[in-house]
Amino acid sequence: MAADASDVRIALATAPDAEVAARIARALVEERLVACANLVGSVRSIYRWQGRVEDADEVMLVLKTRADRVDALAERLRALHPFDLPELVVLPVEGGLAPYLDWVRAESAP
Repeated sequence: MAADASDVRIALATAPDAEVAARIARALVEERLVACANLVGSVRSIYRWQGRVEDADEVMLVLKTRADRVDALAERLRALHPFDLPELVVLPVEGGLAPYLDWVRAESAP
């Protein structure tokens, strides 16, 4: 049975390249806004921006944090990110291994 994870979140963001993604991820971990950041390379994004359809290679960041850190994470991501409007989508976690969830909570605590 999975442990209660009602206060844990997964946040998804993209960055224009691996260097920018790593810089953002390192800052967020160092500042304890996230416990962990996974960088998933070579994500192709097709989206509409300012009236045009864009097609870009990006890096996906999968960020693990606490629900009470999401607002601070969003604010800091905007400050660190080179895009005018960075992607940030936050998803609830329904369960997981209790020791891992405890680690996420501890490492992203203020």
